[in-house]
Amino acid sequence: MTDSQRGGGTSLSFEVFPANTQVGTKKLIQTLNELQDLQPHFISVTCSNNKANIEETTVKIADYVTNTLRIPTIAHLPAAYLSKQQVSTILGQLEKLGIRHVLALRGDIVEGIPPKRDFSYASDLVTFIQEQAPYFDISGACYPEIHPDSDNRISDIKHLRKKVEAGCSQLITQLFFDNEQFYQFKEGCSLAEIDAPILAGIMPIINRKQALRLIKVSSSQLPKKFLAILEKYEHNPVALRDAGLAYAIDQIVDLVTQGVAGIHLYTMNQSDTARQIHQATKSLFQTTERLGV
Repeated sequence: MTDSQRGGGTSLSFEVFPANTQVGTKKLIQTLNELQDLQPHFISVTCSNNKANIEETTVKIADYVTNTLRIPTIAHLPAAYLSKQQVSTILGQLEKLGIRHVLALRGDIVEGIPPKRDFSYASDLVTFIQEQAPYFDISGACYPEIHPDSDNRISDIKHLRKKVEAGCSQLITQLFFDNEQFYQFKEGCSLAEIDAPILAGIMPIINRKQALRLIKVSSSQLPKKFLAILEKYEHNPVALRDAGLAYAIDQIVDLVTQGVAGIHLYTMNQSDTARQIHQATKSLFQTTERLGV
């Protein structure tokens, strides 16, 4: 259970991803320094499957967030491309750094690169972490609009319950743009007696390139209101940014009003975006202690 759940408020947290270049890493550090002022409940650090060494990317950034910025951190661990030995090593490194919270997920399957066989599902990874390092907190990923590999919502929630029973104490959703889909998902979880807090993942769309990529790869349902924004302001970058931010803020206001456990903002390593959203919504979030490490 999160501190926000215990205190009755809604948490605000951010996600960042490690950069692929030294220049990108410098920019990310600058972004993180700027995010520090917003006092997030925690910052999660992603990793790219099979593109870089997790110890040299995710762990290093998580170390900086935890021990330099003094912000609680969640390190992502993708099950598909990790062996049991690698997970044990990474958990040991995180523990030495004072980081005891991970997000266990299967991760995307990279075309042409076969996954390892130690963990077929995220629940397998959760079980292994519970056995090897039971003092770690474990968050899990969830899909308000059904995991792409699931046959239907009932099957998806059944697998999600298995993941929670294996040891996930908190769930973070993939991005979504239709709050009604989230509420239906929450109702399904409640009926399945999944009582872990569910944090809503929100990604503001602020430029045309990002929007086109999203439409191409996302399985999220795009409401008419959202599609209208993309169509009307497609060739007006300033207006598209403003409208995208306004749409995300509107989502957040509705979610917080309905008592969501937390908002997890996918920042795309853009501190300005996070700052503008924080400025517009900060009065909605009750003051709570940040996530323990």
